[in-house]
Amino acid sequence: MESATNSMMRHRNGPPWNKDGPPWGRRGWGPGRHIGFRIFGFLFFLLIIAAIIGGLFTWIGASNRGTLLLGGLVVLFVIALIFRRGFGRTWAPISQLIDATSRLGDGDTSVRVDEVGRGPWAMVSHSFNRMAQRLENEDERRRRLLADLGHELRTPLTVIRGEIEAVIDGVHEPESLANVVDEVEIMERLLEDLRTLALAEAGGLDLRLETTDLGALAGDVVASFSAPLSRQDIEATVETVAESVEAEVDPHRIHQVLSNLVSNSLEQMPDGGRLHITVAQNKITVSDTGPGIPDDSLSSVFDRFEKAADSKGSGLGLSIARDLVEAHSGTISAGNRPEGGAAFTIELPDQPPGR
Repeated sequence: MESATNSMMRHRNGPPWNKDGPPWGRRGWGPGRHIGFRIFGFLFFLLIIAAIIGGLFTWIGASNRGTLLLGGLVVLFVIALIFRRGFGRTWAPISQLIDATSRLGDGDTSVRVDEVGRGPWAMVSHSFNRMAQRLENEDERRRRLLADLGHELRTPLTVIRGEIEAVIDGVHEPESLANVVDEVEIMERLLEDLRTLALAEAGGLDLRLETTDLGALAGDVVASFSAPLSRQDIEATVETVAESVEAEVDPHRIHQVLSNLVSNSLEQMPDGGRLHITVAQNKITVSDTGPGIPDDSLSSVFDRFEKAADSKGSGLGLSIARDLVEAHSGTISAGNRPEGGAAFTIELPDQPPGR
């Protein structure tokens, strides 16, 4: 599962200064310099006033020195009040930020600070709010993941328990435990999918790169689905549109990606259709003639546990496909064909990762 720190570092839609870093990270007035400038300005102003009063004190006669001293003290008092007000306005957002940081550290991800004005503290406040928002989103995703995981595991566990109890009660023969084996396999696949996700997001996937014929790899994937393709009356074809379709990839991982995409297409065509895989140089497209992807789901189709209401899958296949492609420094996108059906496009880099 993605950590909040990595998630924040990979955030793409930041403020307009993200290109060169925040203003306080470059040469210029940052929050610390901003406060220092105010303090230095006040002390400098105070020094000038004191020098003027001192000069007048030595210049005028002794009879007026008491009046001058009293007037000087009044002036300094007024200046102190002005400084207190000005410094209070500077300190208020700092105090609020300190309090909000403490609350965030205690787990309150809903905390936000006021973004007042356009100065450096407004920029710091904006960055803090973005960080808190990302942490809140990650916390919500974690809760949803645990809830979805519990739901996905509950079904096979219920079947397993029911079958075992039926055998114990003598209702079923021991041979009927074959259903239990099937449900255990479902759980094993789910746990393996979660392990793959965790490794991908932690950067711990071990890619074993080798020169691979992507066309042959796509053909192997289609062959592995020959039984369900025949059962669902789906016509599957692989087309190579480049002279060379070799790439430096981990064939096992890319096979897993294509298998997840093909499995997703098969779910969308229970009553038959066509599955077409196009292979070009460092590019693979998997398309089908199913109902396509709803427009409001295009942006979330690769999210964990995102699936149609009637889907029998775990909702992890496309998420794993995305992570495996990104581990190769590639990209995967989803869309709909003009003539109907979904299309997934994998684009791999010319140079493999780490080369």
